[in-house]
Amino acid sequence: MRTTFSLLFLLFVLFTLTSCVTTVRTKPTNIVVVKKIPRAHKIVYINGHKYYKWSGKHYRKTTKGYVFVLF
Repeated sequence: MRTTFSLLFLLFVLFTLTSCVTTVRTKPTNIVVVKKIPRAHKIVYINGHKYYKWSGKHYRKTTKGYVFVLF
């Protein structure tokens, strides 16, 4: 009786204490940084944030240059 109880308890512990760790892998994004802004740019403010617009696309200024922004 005692070994049966121990065996049932061991099986219960083994099946309920499983690891919940998952691996999340993200794809690297292709970010294009524009170093120099063209003369034909326009400065626009959207929700209080400053963006630069040219060729129908919006960019934001970073320390490395201008980065394309999707809305």
